[in-house]
Formats: sequence, C-alpha cells, structure tokens
Amino acid sequence: MADKDLGNQTFLTEFILLGFGTIPKLQILLLLLFLVIYLVTMAGNLLIVAVVVADQHLHSPMYFFLGNLSCLETCYTSTVLPSMLASLLTGDRTISVGGCIAQCYFLGFLAAMSYDRYLAICKPLHYTTLMNDRFCLQLAAESWVNGLLDSSIAMGMMLQLTFCGPNEIDHFFCEFKQIINLYQNDIYQVEFLITIVAGLLTLPPFALTVTSYVCIISTILLIPSVTGRQKAFSTCSSHLIIVMIFYGTLSIVYLLPKTKTLRDLSKVFSLFYTILTPMASHFIYSLRNREVKGAEKKNVSKCVDLIRIQKGHSIL
Repeated sequence: MADKDLGNQTFLTEFILLGFGTIPKLQILLLLLFLVIYLVTMAGNLLIVAVVVADQHLHSPMYFFLGNLSCLETCYTSTVLPSMLASLLTGDRTISVGGCIAQCYFLGFLAAMSYDRYLAICKPLHYTTLMNDRFCLQLAAESWVNGLLDSSIAMGMMLQLTFCGPNEIDHFFCEFKQIINLYQNDIYQVEFLITIVAGLLTLPPFALTVTSYVCIISTILLIPSVTGRQKAFSTCSSHLIIVMIFYGTLSIVYLLPKTKTLRDLSKVFSLFYTILTPMASHFIYSLRNREVKGAEKKNVSKCVDLIRIQKGHSIL
C-alpha cells in the first residue's frame, strides 16, 4: 500500500513479494518443502547454539563464532521463510517496510571464522595470545554492527526517494536491486552511493575471508606429511564449504544478466545463500566435526535421560 503526502509525493508502507506465484501448480509442494526446510534449519541452528553454550569443551573461539553464526542464521531465516510460508498458504504476499529492512541484514561472521582458522593454522604458537576473549567479543560485535549499519544506511537512503509504483518485487525476499527499481528521482545517484557504502562495509569481510584462506591453503601445502595436511585441512573444511556455497551462489546471482529468461534461475540460486546455506550449516558442521557431533549426542542423551526420570517420578 502507498500513502500520499503533501507535495504529491508517495511513500511506501508495504511491498508485494511475487515470489514463486508464476507457478501456481507447485504452491502446495513448495509450501511443504519450505516448511520442512524451516523446521530443520531452526532445530539445527538452535541445537548448535545450545550445545556451544552448554558444553565447556566447546568454549573456544571457533565455536564461539559458530554459535554466533547459528544465532544470526536463526534470526535471518525467521525473517524470510515465515513470510514466504504465509504467502504460499494464504495468498497474501504483502510485507511491511520494516520486514524488508530486517531481510536486508548481511552476514559478517564468515570473515571472523576465517580469521580464526587462519590464526589457528598459520600462527599456532600465537593463537591463544592473539585470539583472546576480548578480541573474540570485539570481532563478534563488529560483525553484528557491520550488518546493522550496512542494511540501515542502504534502506534509510532508499526510503528518502519518491515511489513511482507498482510496489511489486519479483522475488521471494526483499532483494536490494529489485526494491530500488520501484523508485524515481535520481535513483542512479542513490544506487551509486549505496553501492559505495555497501562496498566499504562488505568488501573488508570478504577480503579478510579470501586472504585468510589463501594463507591457510599456502600453509597447508607446505606441511610435509600427508597426515598433517589432512588434519590441518579438516579443521577448516566445514567452514570452507559454507563460504564457497554462500559466496559462490551470491556471485552467480549478481553476475547473471538481468533478463526475463534468467529471472527464475536467479531466484533458484538465491535460495542457496538465503535458505539452504543456513539449513546446511548444521549438517556440515555436525557431520564433519567430531567435537560438535559428540557434544550433540551427549546433550541429547542427557535430555532423554532427564525425560525418562521425570516420567518415572510422575508414574510413582
């Protein structure tokens, strides 16, 4: 809905996400698929957060950042998937401006985790000294604030523009390029400024991630024994898989030509970095990490034992 104000300027109060409405025959199938993905994502990431907090063996920088990443992915998934499920169920595809701002939050913990693995592998003797509690908290705070600043500045500048309608976004979430096309009056100038701001805030984490892994791979290749190389690579392989999926599909989406033919393909690739990556994180970190897997089994068995004891007391 658009509200008119003085001076014949029109301001948006909500958007319409077209999503996958062009394929009505698959609406029920998509509803069930995204519902399963949402439940698995929430359960998996909340389990990681709970295990990292509860198990003292996981109170290390690597798992501190993993817990923060899982927390962020839980929050981010909760801004995208519930609205998508509601639109598939009810047909109401509207989303408020505030909801759009929440969906524009960017990830920064991938860079912090990359730097942690760089220090652990490339500077093992100085790792404990450099990656102390204070520095971990500082990196985590910078990641949260960086995402907040990036989305807030971009959306704040965008909302100063005049709306030219219609308020339809041909996507399943509030994608920046789609939103800015709905406005008029110097959109190229504003888009240029937003690109600069986004670049200043997002390029450093990306550059840190790439640089960290270049140094990590170079260091691993210098290890003489095969066993040593495998052991070193196993400590960062889980995170590297997530980085490749996230940045790989994100790059494809923004490098694809903006044609009608490739529009639906762009939506499919967007699913990977917005929905499938948060779901895959739990499986990748759990299946490829013995410590996380062991901690999850131990805590789940404790919960089961607790339930059995409570049932035994209730029977007596």
